Amino acid sequence: MTREQKNQEIANLAETLSSNGIIYLADISGLDSSNTSKLRRMCFKKEVHIKMVKNTLLAKAIEKVEDKDFGEIPTVLNGSTSLMISETGNVPAKLIKEFRKKEEKPLLKAAYIDESVYIGDDQLEMLAALKSKDELIADVVSILQSPAKTVISQLQSGKDKLSGVVKALADREE
Repeated sequence: MTREQKNQEIANLAETLSSNGIIYLADISGLDSSNTSKLRRMCFKKEVHIKMVKNTLLAKAIEKVEDKDFGEIPTVLNGSTSLMISETGNVPAKLIKEFRKKEEKPLLKAAYIDESVYIGDDQLEMLAALKSKDELIADVVSILQSPAKTVISQLQSGKDKLSGVVKALADREE
């Protein structure tokens, strides 16, 4: 790789890091070609972009990104590193967890999710349990709908009369 190509790759990696809020670093070394293909297919289906990167180039790209603090992530840049980019914070963690039901790898090296840094494979369970924006919105909508559903059911049980609703709600309070 020429110096020019390296500089271009560093610039491309810096742009990728700067423009994405969810970045996972994983170690997929040791996977044979068949399992690597399976992992790549799973990533494609789940809309996770995966790319092998050179640690030295990634470290220089991290230095170039001024608008984010990657904390201790440069300390894990050794061995084989794959960059996983997603729109949803928990999808790469769930994907890794699912793939590891049959294989020992990939191992989670680090993750950067909306300004938070997670280091080490021991963070995988917690990252997989994070709720996505859509899941949080669904929870909030469900919570907000609960009182409305209660009032509607009270109306129906009180024969659509306001006094019936008040009586039913009073009975419920007791």
